Amino acid sequence: MGHRTGVIGGTDDGDELTAWPGSPHEATRFILGQLPECEPVEDFPRQTERPVHGEDAPTLLPPEVLEGEFFRAIHVADPKTSRGPSGFAAFLDGTQDVRVVNQSHGIPIVWATVSAAVRARVNRRLISWGGHPPIVSRRYYIPFRYVDGLHPELKSHPQVIDTAREDASGNVPSRHPAALMEAAVQRVQQDREAIELQLAESWCAAEQGMLFVDGSITGSSLVSQSTRAAGVVKTHRRLYAEGDAFRVLVGLRAGERSSIFRVAPRSRYAVASWYVRIRNATGRDALFGLVRVEAALGDDITARADDISRWIIAEGAPLALPDGRWDKMAYGIRDTEEFLRAIS
Repeated sequence: MGHRTGVIGGTDDGDELTAWPGSPHEATRFILGQLPECEPVEDFPRQTERPVHGEDAPTLLPPEVLEGEFFRAIHVADPKTSRGPSGFAAFLDGTQDVRVVNQSHGIPIVWATVSAAVRARVNRRLISWGGHPPIVSRRYYIPFRYVDGLHPELKSHPQVIDTAREDASGNVPSRHPAALMEAAVQRVQQDREAIELQLAESWCAAEQGMLFVDGSITGSSLVSQSTRAAGVVKTHRRLYAEGDAFRVLVGLRAGERSSIFRVAPRSRYAVASWYVRIRNATGRDALFGLVRVEAALGDDITARADDISRWIIAEGAPLALPDGRWDKMAYGIRDTEEFLRAIS
């Protein structure tokens, strides 16, 4: 995948080809040429963050503790006086830009760009990793069954995704525009995760240094079992801290981590996990400066958890301002996002 991901026939006889759209404006015009009865959509709000879906209701779960008998706080560093060197060699993050560019009789036609990159640290500077170029993919997300007149070549194009296909139980999204938008955004999120894990797997197969992955690593067998990657999760719809563990978690001070526990999401791969408080939360909400780390299971996980936690705390400087997530974001991840915005 690259900046131009493909071409599609522009006439019935196939003598002319139209370049695949490279921007939302081009995407709008392209569909108008394919579906003359549809209409452009103006000023539809962009979605550029990972979505929070209705099924992800806030949940508390008991942690399956792997370290000691009880869930407890463990001091690993003093963020004010001992920000030592970080052992992270590179940073991986992805972005998404989701827009409704057209509608056909009320049915949204979605155009989305997903991108991901690894930025490697060389002589204290972040540069594009030479092991794999950044990935940028631009796709349409269209519910085929609800849009009349789609050209067969458009339906068969690899960069056009049917968002109203039957699932394993034979269910399909309703015609309701909100349901179709949710189905499209969920598929965009899957595509984003796929390219992020593709880059993470390439790193783990080729490099010796540690990769800081923004988000979960449980979607890949290779990455979840590699000691060359750690996932850092900034959102906490699901907290592995029920009962007494919850009091320990919200009471973590800056520079402390929790006990290690096992996480094994359904249809994904098991990892070791723990929480780290990067910044002082006094006078803030309970989740301020709190991240959850994922790493490969193994006999040496306690030592690795201490090291990785110190590195994450060290990566808190300089501040990732003006980003609203500065309390949890490493500056290397902010650099990666800015780089992706520039090339996408």
